[in-house]
Amino acid sequence: MRAYTTHITLLDRLKDEHAHSAWDEFCERYGDLIRSFARREGLQASDCDDVLQEVLVALTGSMRRFEYDPERGKFRSYLKTITLRAIFRRFRQKQRIGEQAPNDDAARGAEADPETDARWEDEWRQYHLRQAMESICAEFSESDRAAFRLYALSQRSAPETAEALGMSVDQVYQAKSRIMARLATLIESQIADEG
Repeated sequence: MRAYTTHITLLDRLKDEHAHSAWDEFCERYGDLIRSFARREGLQASDCDDVLQEVLVALTGSMRRFEYDPERGKFRSYLKTITLRAIFRRFRQKQRIGEQAPNDDAARGAEADPETDARWEDEWRQYHLRQAMESICAEFSESDRAAFRLYALSQRSAPETAEALGMSVDQVYQAKSRIMARLATLIESQIADEG
């Protein structure tokens, strides 16, 4: 897993549009989030890549004068707004060329829509979980991860999981407990880093 700079440091580095490493890190950090949310809003995979590019272009122009002030709002809200606008523009482009544009009517007022906010927040939580799981993959053995997947994620019983993996039931419980504790710590740290 790549070691990221802090969230605020990254935002400061993005003010220099020629800081390619900062933009690469931004894409690595937030690209999947933006693509996944666009997909959730009804776009095809190729359209989601276009939305990501449009978000990057919009941010390139706005970051030079962007001043992060957590008192005024969270960066994720700003990113949601830019992402939604890119999604809506993509829907309008599809409509102009005669393609079906799902969710276009709902898109008009979605920036303030509680359901859209809920979908964005859910995607944001999933994003944090994916980021944390990358660390889990690097920090825990394959047998611990397999026990976690079967017992915690696939909801197989502890005895079933232990038998399938040749572990004791106690080892299954311990693997789940250690990974859950580490996930909670990682996600808490990611959220704190956002400011």
